Amino acid sequence: MSLGMSYKPNLNAHIPGTPLNPAGSVHSPSTSMATSAQYRQLINDYGPPSLGYTQGMQGTSSSQVPQSKYAELLAIIEELGKEIRPTYAGSKSAMERLKRG
Repeated sequence: MSLGMSYKPNLNAHIPGTPLNPAGSVHSPSTSMATSAQYRQLINDYGPPSLGYTQGMQGTSSSQVPQSKYAELLAIIEELGKEIRPTYAGSKSAMERLKRG
């Protein structure tokens, strides 16, 4: 990402009116960094701990909570996966299967 950020000011240096353009490019990476920090916080709360964000930023006690939630959700998804059957719109056999339960 640093290559992309260093590439934009080089383009703006060739365009006349450089004092205005770098100011605009400075604001956009700062807003994108804020959104990526918020996204990482969401990953810390809900994502799998294998992503590695929780290890550097949070303690071990707070990273155990997402692990148990993650394992619990995986178990629920596995149980639901056994019961989910494909249905096709307008298919009589699919409607009969749904009625049977």
